Amino acid sequence: MSATAVRPLRLGVLGCADIARRRMLPSLERQPLVEVTAVASRTSDKARQFTDLFGGTPVEGYGRLLERDDVDAVYIPLPPEMHVEWTLRALAAGKHVLCEKPFATSLADAEKAVAFARERGLLLMEGFMFLHHSQHARVRELVADGLIGEVQLFSSEFGIPLRPAAEPGGTPRRASTLPEVAAYPIRAAQLFLGPGLRVAGAQERPASAYGPSPAGSALLVSTSGAAAQLAYGVEHAYLSGYGLWGSRGRLRLERAFSTPDDFTPVLKVERDGEVSEMVLDKDHHFTNIAGVFARAVLHGEDFAPHAEAILDHARLVEEVERAAGR
Repeated sequence: MSATAVRPLRLGVLGCADIARRRMLPSLERQPLVEVTAVASRTSDKARQFTDLFGGTPVEGYGRLLERDDVDAVYIPLPPEMHVEWTLRALAAGKHVLCEKPFATSLADAEKAVAFARERGLLLMEGFMFLHHSQHARVRELVADGLIGEVQLFSSEFGIPLRPAAEPGGTPRRASTLPEVAAYPIRAAQLFLGPGLRVAGAQERPASAYGPSPAGSALLVSTSGAAAQLAYGVEHAYLSGYGLWGSRGRLRLERAFSTPDDFTPVLKVERDGEVSEMVLDKDHHFTNIAGVFARAVLHGEDFAPHAEAILDHARLVEEVERAAGR
């Protein structure tokens, strides 16, 4: 069945987070398979600010949105500690769920939610938007074609500068936590080195004004013996990229995770002593993931790969945290 023959997926937005306003809701306007029918916030005024911009009905209270008959699925951009609670409530209400990453703060919570989604026959998908940018598929194609030979090392860094969790003499505020940042390079390592990664070591910087775990790093090893060196943190100059080092050359991609829609990616390649650059296509990864989510529901696709991806990532994150002594 063609996409145009299927009515759009009616989506409710559970929370008025900054990521929803800046990236997801503007992107949904470009996705014909999705129609935003309602936006919920703790206050009706905040919800109305969003619906005035992006359409839909403003709803006061997350629970009331889940009661609506014109909502088939929900997008959850709430803080990570609220993800599982509201995912379970959405699934209980019969709604499919696209949830921001990291989906869960523990493997046990991830397993509980995935089991409930399977029991209810509903789609549960973790919002790793960057995976749906065509630049990564192109890099994988080049690597598979032998551009740099056999991959020996994957390296990735994601660091963002933040204000301290509490300004001098001010009120403490919630800082972005390390799991939200570490999730990107860890998930990218899985993308390029495959499942079954083993944690060979990890470290975590002690708590600071930037939060309880402001920085860390990990060393992972694939089943083939290739390694992944990862670094991440929230008290850094901005860095968002990855590299692959093979038996014949290496490549590097910047702005890999928080890629603006109008950004033209450039892949730097060093091979056989020569350095070159490949200009890759611009893409709309937020719009793309909404399409993947909607097609899975509307066309009755297999939900299992999305559930397994959540569990695989949660297991690996928990192993990294254990190795770091958390």
